[in-house]
Amino acid sequence: MRPMTPRHTLPEPLPAEPLSLVAAWLAEAQARGETPNPNAMVLATCDDQGRPSARVVLCKDISPVPGVVRFVTNYLSRKGREMAANPRAALVFHWDHLHRQARIEGAVRQADAADSDRYFASRARGSQLGAHASRQSEPIASRAALRAQLDEVRDRYGDDGEVPRPAHWGIMELWADAVELWVEGHARLHDRARWTRAAANAEWAVTRLQP
Repeated sequence: MRPMTPRHTLPEPLPAEPLSLVAAWLAEAQARGETPNPNAMVLATCDDQGRPSARVVLCKDISPVPGVVRFVTNYLSRKGREMAANPRAALVFHWDHLHRQARIEGAVRQADAADSDRYFASRARGSQLGAHASRQSEPIASRAALRAQLDEVRDRYGDDGEVPRPAHWGIMELWADAVELWVEGHARLHDRARWTRAAANAEWAVTRLQP
């Protein structure tokens, strides 16, 4: 039987800036290799009527300073349209095997086109073609129709032609202004703390929370 992961607590005193700890937790989860997608996170958005939706996406990276979490999306997908209409979102990482959770909220915006171009160029060719072939969140008649769209893209760019980044695909940035960290405790005495700040690059205020 695999030994149980020790349940650590949040640091004392609490760090002045929270995302370095989130990045360290993510790096540990990746290094342990106990889950297939340790960078998976729930992304919650709202449309212009305040109706929420959520889905799992993959974190590209975390920059503790200035406090940005990046992920990739199709800008014309449902989540892309909702972030354009209501440019705030929330993220949740949950590492069950490490007994840890991170909740992050903030404003969202498209990254610089040059950053998205560089990242797109580094992706596998199949992923590049798929970004062109799929009109994400739009109806499709059948799997055969989707394969036909992919075949059309393959014909367009050939076997070794450069595949440019489609304008509707790129990196999104969430600029954190609230972060809540949670460590599971025994007898439900979990360890929780919340950091908030008024704007990007402002100092964080932090407080512990009752579980």
